Amino acid sequence: MSNAYMNATRVRHTLVAATSLAIALSFTTDAGAEKRYGPGVSDTEIKIGQTMPYSGPLSAYGAIGRAELAYFAKINAEGGINGRKVTLISLDDGYNPAKTVEHVRRLVEQEQVLLLFGSVGTAPNMAIRRYVNSHSVPHLFVAGGDSAWADPSHFPWTMGWMPAYQLEAKLYAKDILKARPTARIGLLYLNDDYGRDYAKGFKEGLGDKAATMIVSEQTYELTDPTLDTQLYSLKASGADTLFSAMAGKHASQAIRKIAEIGWHPLHYTGVPSTSIKGILEPAGLDNAVGLTSAWYAKYIDFNKFKDDPGVRAYAVWAQKYYDGNPEDGIAIFGYEVAQALEYVLRRCGDDLTRENVMRVATSMKDVEFPLLLPGVRVNTSPTDYHPIKQFQVMKFNGRNWEFVGGVVGF
Repeated sequence: MSNAYMNATRVRHTLVAATSLAIALSFTTDAGAEKRYGPGVSDTEIKIGQTMPYSGPLSAYGAIGRAELAYFAKINAEGGINGRKVTLISLDDGYNPAKTVEHVRRLVEQEQVLLLFGSVGTAPNMAIRRYVNSHSVPHLFVAGGDSAWADPSHFPWTMGWMPAYQLEAKLYAKDILKARPTARIGLLYLNDDYGRDYAKGFKEGLGDKAATMIVSEQTYELTDPTLDTQLYSLKASGADTLFSAMAGKHASQAIRKIAEIGWHPLHYTGVPSTSIKGILEPAGLDNAVGLTSAWYAKYIDFNKFKDDPGVRAYAVWAQKYYDGNPEDGIAIFGYEVAQALEYVLRRCGDDLTRENVMRVATSMKDVEFPLLLPGVRVNTSPTDYHPIKQFQVMKFNGRNWEFVGGVVGF
């Protein structure tokens, strides 16, 4: 893929389609059933859409969209899904909710996509959630862990993928209570729904001790040039432990600045700040040693997992289809979620209506995907919109993430 292709704000993959099974899962369809199609579907095509921050302060997360485009290029080249090519229209919103709204209206009303898939970010997805639900458009596998993506009683067409930020933050709080019960904690988070969701879960995890253990709470805006003021305040508070919910360039800046000012807190951070290539390398890998987070999938270490079938398949795909760094955890996330959508679409068979897409997405039972950690399985129901509810704590060693302990479920 050329650079111009990667950077386009509207990208389509329209390769020839036939039947293919891309991941080692058992898909069942009713071959004799009458074909039923929703918008964007024909005998030869399934049209889906998304928005991505290919530009702007969170452009590192554009790797999610590029990986998803490349994944469906592979699916199409190998035959498509049940005889149909997948056309993914991926539009650049720059992480600007106003642009997200504009693009999504275009995708739904003009492009007539079957569904929206994997759009990035809390604020952009919050801006469109009411609209897509009022139009009964599947809004699947939102790239973010806000608890708002699991509210089927109010927004039955919207579903996330990764564990909720609040659950993740509670895990860190419980780990701190166990490892450092007398900790003096500093809190740093983006002042939007994403950051506040993390902060809420973290405080709930600390329970009654939050009032005494948290000695400083700092927020920042996406437009802030640096986080220097907040970090100096946190250090001055005497905090010896830090929990942060950051994203993009601010996460890199903060990790680097913490080292520069000689502050050495025990640092826990949310998963959006864990990409080695996208976040930690710009911060300086040595500055990130000891950073603690949690995840539910394999981080790609081609030496450690050289015999893992899922990782081998990923490596083959990346070499042939992905014009980016295959060890970027952000790209790995995109690949993994694309496999989940492939699973749903295959299980829909020839009933590719919006209603059936949601029926399949909300009836996954103990589904295993190749890049999930052993023991992590996907489960959903009409009242449970949290596909993944398991984590494993991990620490950064200066080169890669190392998992600690076992898988924890909620």
